[in-house]
Amino acid sequence: MFLSNTSSYYPFITKNSSLSSFKGSTGFNAASYGDVLVGADYPRTSSISSHYYYQVTNFTAERREIYALRNTLDYYKTLSPHYAYSSSLGDKQDQEINLINIPSLFYGSSIDRGTVELSYYISGTLIAKLQDINKNGELIQTTGSLGLGNVAGVVLYNEGFILLTGSWKLNNTFQETLIYNPAPSSSYAKWVHWGAGLNQPSNTTFSSSFDLNFEGVNYVNSLTMLAHAEKDDLNHSNNPTYVEYGQSQLQIYDLENVTSYDEYHLLNIKNILKYPFENYTGSLEKQTYISKIGIYDENKNLIAIAKLAKPIRKTENRDFTFKLKIDI
Repeated sequence: MFLSNTSSYYPFITKNSSLSSFKGSTGFNAASYGDVLVGADYPRTSSISSHYYYQVTNFTAERREIYALRNTLDYYKTLSPHYAYSSSLGDKQDQEINLINIPSLFYGSSIDRGTVELSYYISGTLIAKLQDINKNGELIQTTGSLGLGNVAGVVLYNEGFILLTGSWKLNNTFQETLIYNPAPSSSYAKWVHWGAGLNQPSNTTFSSSFDLNFEGVNYVNSLTMLAHAEKDDLNHSNNPTYVEYGQSQLQIYDLENVTSYDEYHLLNIKNILKYPFENYTGSLEKQTYISKIGIYDENKNLIAIAKLAKPIRKTENRDFTFKLKIDI
């Protein structure tokens, strides 16, 4: 559960006999039963982030995010050997890596396979682009004079991560000072430097710029129902146009000077059948037009109405089954 005010959202628990509390809470013992215990504020923003890991000789604690993805990366290595955490293509425990985190708010259930594109610009000019042209998670450089056709990283479509490992130069002349290594240094444009401005001081100006495009997949739960209109059923209507025009629909009785009204039960139904012969009237065949379908709960309460785009003509010798689908 959470509470909110004009500035924050935060979790809360009411102290009771269950003794539930927040991890690390210090005010639980001092609180009385019925008091509300409040946790830390929830974050109110979500954005794409980039985490750069410079090359090291041995695994360090700073790579805990990469290490946490080890089993996930090895799980997908059947799709491509570039997913492997450690292989002849490189060891992600010590190589230069740029980890891009995309919150699920941006894509829903998963990122659509094959839709990820990363672009690298210098002074507004495109110098290289990455695409998953094989739809197997490999980000292959499809434009640019240097590194064309090389695999520069992989995409974790279900988890929302992009790992960039391409460390070759994308341009032979352009260099830019980046605070990516332990100390600021001048570096050539590389795929591991994609999104350089995300983690730099706000007063830093760069000539390089970047673009990320992808599509999301969002699964929606749906309920499918079938409504049957059997033969010889649903062929009567209370619509006034169902009977012939001009008939008196009420009978008036005078019983001991008391006037009563009763619906006339021998009303003629309007015959709307069409015939190829002029001035020919055939036998009456009851028919209706189904335009709406009511949906009821277990207590016979009307909870929804499905409207047909075009009314369906229902005769006594025809049966229909309507398929209804509701997204939840």
